[in-house]
Amino acid sequence: MNPVIIVFLVICAVLGYQVISAVPSLLHTPLMSGMNALSGITVLGSIVIYTTAPAEIKSLAAAAIILAMINVAGGVWVTERMLRMFKNKEKE
Repeated sequence: MNPVIIVFLVICAVLGYQVISAVPSLLHTPLMSGMNALSGITVLGSIVIYTTAPAEIKSLAAAAIILAMINVAGGVWVTERMLRMFKNKEKE
């Protein structure tokens, strides 16, 4: 793998961690549910790439599909949990 790509990925990972850790916890859940839509687009793009790519790239596209689906499932779970917090509880 090209060393420039490795350096770029490391810099992106560090910057991404810094950005996410700077977000207040009150905003984290709404932002995560909003980013869930972008993960859905990532899944669709990865599926398109997987179906049209040469064999050596298919493993990367499959990994992208799996990781984006994990993100989508986690986003749906967190959003559902957040919405349950705001639901009125009926008195028994």
